Amino acid sequence: MPRYFFDIDDGDTSTEDDEGVEFSDLQEARDRAIDVLPNIARDILPDGDRRDFVITVKDHCGKPVFRATLAFQAEWLVPRECR
Repeated sequence: MPRYFFDIDDGDTSTEDDEGVEFSDLQEARDRAIDVLPNIARDILPDGDRRDFVITVKDHCGKPVFRATLAFQAEWLVPRECR
């Protein structure tokens, strides 16, 4: 089975996967990347009001084959004195 590597960038820290995970095909690796991205974002928040989370999937040769981005933005809709 092919091995895929998941590099993660949260805007502050980049983590390169040097172990990888075996999947039957690229579609399965893509699905897993999309599945874990919200969990990664949830673990890192709430240290800011805006952040982009990016996961890049690389194949066994180290070539990027898929990328997913999750953008988080929080903003107040009322003036400070009304909160």
